[in-house]
Amino acid sequence: MDNQTPPQDNHDTAPLATDHDLPAQSTLLPDSPQPSLTQLIEALLFVAAEPMTLDQLTRILDVEAAEVVNAIDELSTIYAQRGIRLQRHNDHVMFVSAPEAAPTIRRFLGAQQNQRLSHAALETLAIIAYRQPITRAQIDAIRGVDSSAALRALLSRDLICEAGRLEVLGRPILYATTPTFLQQFGLTSLDELPPIEIPEAEKGDDEKE
Repeated sequence: MDNQTPPQDNHDTAPLATDHDLPAQSTLLPDSPQPSLTQLIEALLFVAAEPMTLDQLTRILDVEAAEVVNAIDELSTIYAQRGIRLQRHNDHVMFVSAPEAAPTIRRFLGAQQNQRLSHAALETLAIIAYRQPITRAQIDAIRGVDSSAALRALLSRDLICEAGRLEVLGRPILYATTPTFLQQFGLTSLDELPPIEIPEAEKGDDEKE
């Protein structure tokens, strides 16, 4: 029996493509648009574990402070009606949940309703909010009574914090409000505090230079 030669394919076999034959990646994927400064700040605040300062943002992004402030103002407007808000406390900036969402968030986290603040604590908190930084002696002078218990209650709830010491004899502690205070009372900055009359505190004997 004659050996039969297998039929030949009349079509030439195409050579395998090499890396040089493939189109450049830039022709396959369009270039991503350069993110704006506002988008970069939004991303940084989203991943930051703690509030960021304006100085940090300026240094990281290598831009002028005024540009950062303008971008933050733009973000504040964008998030004004959302479940997430942009909160500014002095020169610190962070994302927080909207105050009106607090009851739902507490149910989700299984947290119990916080006990209401006493009248004395609320009065003390108002004085600190409008006159910060302020010492206990100055608070006592405005209220006319000792404020130690009220200060302890506010500190335990992270509504106020120690903000340094007054550089006078005895170096008394200065108190100021915290970002938690802003969140609890539905504020994005201290500038949103409603105008009220708070008496000026007189220096106590231990605070006179």
